[in-house]
Amino acid sequence: MATSSTTYLTNPTVNITPATSGTVFDATSVTASAAITVGYDPLESTAFGDNGHQFVKGLQNVEVTLTCYAYYGATSIEQTMNAALGTGTTTIVISPAGTTESASNPEYTISNCFLASYQPINGNYGELSMFELTFQGGTFARDITFP
Repeated sequence: MATSSTTYLTNPTVNITPATSGTVFDATSVTASAAITVGYDPLESTAFGDNGHQFVKGLQNVEVTLTCYAYYGATSIEQTMNAALGTGTTTIVISPAGTTESASNPEYTISNCFLASYQPINGNYGELSMFELTFQGGTFARDITFP
């Protein structure tokens, strides 16, 4: 059951840093949705005598999906995605509700993630143009300590 101490309105902060530019881009104001999926590749370890399949943890698997409003310019989401495209060295930092880390507002950092593709033009007449971005791989870390 959700209570006032466990429920919050989603208003995450989203920062993206392509290593090619080294400049942090605050994507919070242009991001409509954000999702992080973290898991591990299952490695089968079934042996003689087991009554079912057995698995152990393999490599970490991370995916970040962002839906952002399109805009263009020298310090824009489009320029940032162009710098991140195909490098595998982008860092994304997402917090659920602001930048002060705590047990109730952990900060998630995904380092060295890979943007394989994006659509710099994606929209319909009379609608706001959006970028659907999917970053894959990298290293996932969760932080609840405020400096």
